Amino acid sequence: MDDTVAEYIRRTVLKIPRDEIKMMLQKWGFLSEAQLQTVNFHQIKDNISQEVVQLCEENSADIKQAAVLDIIYNHIYQNKRMWTVYQMKKSGEELEYFDITDFKKKFKGRLRSALKNVTITFKEYEDNAIWIRVAWGAPNKKPNQYKPSYVVYHSQTPYVFISPSVLKSNLPLLCQALIVASNYHDIREMELRSHSLNSLKDIVFKRYSQNFQTYCPKHMQGGNVEPESADIRIVQENRSEKERIHRLNWEVFGGGPQPKLEYAQYKLETMFKSDPKMGVLDKKEPFRCLVKFSSPHLLESLKSLAPAGMADAPLSPLLTCIPHKARNYFKIREKKGIFPESFVSP
Repeated sequence: MDDTVAEYIRRTVLKIPRDEIKMMLQKWGFLSEAQLQTVNFHQIKDNISQEVVQLCEENSADIKQAAVLDIIYNHIYQNKRMWTVYQMKKSGEELEYFDITDFKKKFKGRLRSALKNVTITFKEYEDNAIWIRVAWGAPNKKPNQYKPSYVVYHSQTPYVFISPSVLKSNLPLLCQALIVASNYHDIREMELRSHSLNSLKDIVFKRYSQNFQTYCPKHMQGGNVEPESADIRIVQENRSEKERIHRLNWEVFGGGPQPKLEYAQYKLETMFKSDPKMGVLDKKEPFRCLVKFSSPHLLESLKSLAPAGMADAPLSPLLTCIPHKARNYFKIREKKGIFPESFVSP
């Protein structure tokens, strides 16, 4: 076994929590159960990694087998990577039979025709997800196994989730290989990013649905104790306002947890409304701007604005439409006013 492969396997094992090393090695399946029985998983991780490397040497492991172990680790700890959603388009609406063997062949062929030194590894999962790991090299350099790109593609869907490497110049090559292999003709970034891959899937696959049922609780628990001397009308008004905010928030966001989204971007195009006699605008050109939102948990942050008194209820559709506009790249154009109440997707 090559020394670089041995070192990569050792470092991969060291990343895994000690209590999970045996489980991941079993999922890997490269070492037999009899071989795993010889490993003392209760010692320090460095010693465990050395024993695992020795067993891999006995089985003549290569970089492809080592890359599969890395995929298993990243599949379990997928939140350690930043994921971006891309959407592909076909020229027509025709459905084609998906052949995984043909997909792999086309993907490898396209990528290796542009770059010879590249390591490409696939692993299929039960939810029709194909995990692709690409380690990039250069004409005179071997692939860097420590800075790979990851792609998660669900067959029969136009959505691709990409966690790129630091070498962003290789991203166009990756996208070209994807559209060729999956028989699409175009691919675009949706400006939808998060460390939570499952939340991104919930949004684009519409597994997340907001609650639009009317709900008005009879009593709002919590809050400050009402002073005895307070005007009963003010108390009643405050209670009614809290109930109204709670009801509107429930209608928009529902009562369950929100998908964990960390980034969203809007491209707005708005026409100003003004009195022609004032002559504020000489040209009838739209006002264009780019609005970006970022937060450790964007949708939960938006959900908390009205109850916290930081925004009026109901929130603007610009904010509450995020899950529903995911399929339109979050690029929303409005041509009726500066602060619109409805949207027209491009």
